[in-house]
Amino acid sequence: MPSCPELKLIDGFYDAAESVRLYQQLLHGQGWPDNRYVVAGRQFILPRLQTWHADPGIRYSYSNNLLETRPWTPLLLAIRARVESHLDFSFNSVLVNLYRNGGDHVGWHSDNEPELGGQPLIASLTLGAERPLQFRHKQSARQGQILLPSGSLLVMQPYFQHHWLHSVPPDPNLTDGRINLTFRNVIPVSRRFSD
Repeated sequence: MPSCPELKLIDGFYDAAESVRLYQQLLHGQGWPDNRYVVAGRQFILPRLQTWHADPGIRYSYSNNLLETRPWTPLLLAIRARVESHLDFSFNSVLVNLYRNGGDHVGWHSDNEPELGGQPLIASLTLGAERPLQFRHKQSARQGQILLPSGSLLVMQPYFQHHWLHSVPPDPNLTDGRINLTFRNVIPVSRRFSD
């Protein structure tokens, strides 16, 4: 399948032992909510579990649904520091997704909400089961996928969200879980409305 120059995979960002340890700590320590969201007045259950963590004053929404902001945990702060140091880039928030098995998934989308600014750099850490990230170009027929092994860090370059949609499709044969942390830099509300 075609590659995408706006995606960079850093395999082995965490080694196998560290990846297992982090996965287990997050799996049992996050206090996962039973996520529900509302579209056009109808309530749905999100096909995965997630928590949202951010610096004070940072608010983020998608599909017009505001996520409950939780404080950073010591574990998430440690992971954040390692990612920031490696990329020489600062993040102020992280979305933590738990795909409990292959039935959990995320559909086609771009992370292009106004809160992320015009050039969002997103770093995505995978722990647990290997899953593919599929991508397809918004204007052309180009599409492909990249496998995300446990411990890998995927960097979505700023223009990726402009040009591509991406998804994690369901896999009915997969029974193992995956935790994905997507680090983002959200523009504070005060700056968003003053610019």
